[in-house]
Amino acid sequence: MLERKTERSIQRSLLDTFEIISNTSYTRERERFPFTLTFSLLGNIPANAKWAQSGVTIAGGNGYGGATNQLSGPWGLFIDEQTVIIADSGNHRIMQWKNGDTTNGQVVAGGKGQGNGLNQLHIPTDVLIDKETDSLIICDRENRRVVRWSRRSDTTQGEILIENIQCWGLAMDEQRNLYVSEMEKHAVRRYQLGEKNDTLVAGGNGIGDGLNQLNFPAYLFVDRQQNVYVSDNGNHRVMKWNKGAKEGIVIAGGQRAGSALTQLYYPNGIFVDTLGTLYVVDSLNNRVMRCTQGDKKQATIIVGGNGEGEGANQFNVPRGLTFDRHGNLYVADMGNNRVQRFSVE
Repeated sequence: MLERKTERSIQRSLLDTFEIISNTSYTRERERFPFTLTFSLLGNIPANAKWAQSGVTIAGGNGYGGATNQLSGPWGLFIDEQTVIIADSGNHRIMQWKNGDTTNGQVVAGGKGQGNGLNQLHIPTDVLIDKETDSLIICDRENRRVVRWSRRSDTTQGEILIENIQCWGLAMDEQRNLYVSEMEKHAVRRYQLGEKNDTLVAGGNGIGDGLNQLNFPAYLFVDRQQNVYVSDNGNHRVMKWNKGAKEGIVIAGGQRAGSALTQLYYPNGIFVDTLGTLYVVDSLNNRVMRCTQGDKKQATIIVGGNGEGEGANQFNVPRGLTFDRHGNLYVADMGNNRVQRFSVE
């Protein structure tokens, strides 16, 4: 059992990217498919699917830095056909790596230094693509806003969609409603694009571990029925909130922080397939877990779990994850400043 002081210390470091980047060894996520992409291209991942245990670096991996072949603490991920979009938090930018671009990526938003100008970002933690407008929607966390950037090549600045919200994760449903996790209020809110009013869909009852509460909600996934899945970071669990529910259901973890197969240790990126199988990045256990529907008691490790490190079969505080249309797994390996692909076998 962790001492309270230790948990608070870890939580503070996890919530401050600059502390992580500055004070750890590398100087130390929704991947949110729009549903037309998620369900028509990916479909179900077989329950017995296996992945290569050694990942291949497809972005970054050249040390900590701001060059176009480098990343600085990547967080959220999004796959658009054969293009990987990355929230490069420490560089205050969004990067794009096309299939085959093994050396250099392209800056597609921000990259003008830390700041609050419309051409700047400040620790972006998640990103998704709105197919209808062909634009990026970005959680610009430390600027306390959600912004939109057109994907046109001549775009030089974004526009503010939501203000005064310290967001962490984003998701979008089939109706193009935007879901945002709000750290300070320990809540998840739903917005209609272009509207300022929101609907509370999870949490919002103060910090805590009750079924109607959250503790630093991080990444999100929304299914076709508008059920909301939340990586409840500070409670070391993943929650499912059915549409309109006043309380959530624990579907993974919730047994305090730990490394047993029944436990999670600051979960982050999540994905749920059409069979209801949950995939979650278990950040401080440096692994990715799979939990089948109805089996919340015990999950299985699909990649990682080999201790913290920079080997091809290791992670260093991973954050986001996503899958491509073939079922290959992508993980934002934050502490190693890289994105790893694990091929489905």
